[in-house]
Amino acid sequence: MSSIEEWRDKIDAIDRKLVELLNERARYADEIGKIKEQLGMEAYSPKREKEVLDNIMKHNAGPLDDLAVRRLFERIIDESRKLERESMNARKRSR
Repeated sequence: MSSIEEWRDKIDAIDRKLVELLNERARYADEIGKIKEQLGMEAYSPKREKEVLDNIMKHNAGPLDDLAVRRLFERIIDESRKLERESMNARKRSR
């Protein structure tokens, strides 16, 4: 049987990987913001956000329930949208 410290070490390793992946996702969102700005598109795309959430929900095998996963990804999407907007606005100001 594993000790609590071993389980905590496993969680800590996952947390480090999650931060790494979230930052990678943020870099991609920044690049999308650049492209959207060049194309004159808005940062907010309800259709795309629905697609992301629908895709994520297909992969939820638990133990988190669907509502918990949806809430977590809504926050992640909010931060991605914020990064896209900031990226778009920074380029507009630099012109």
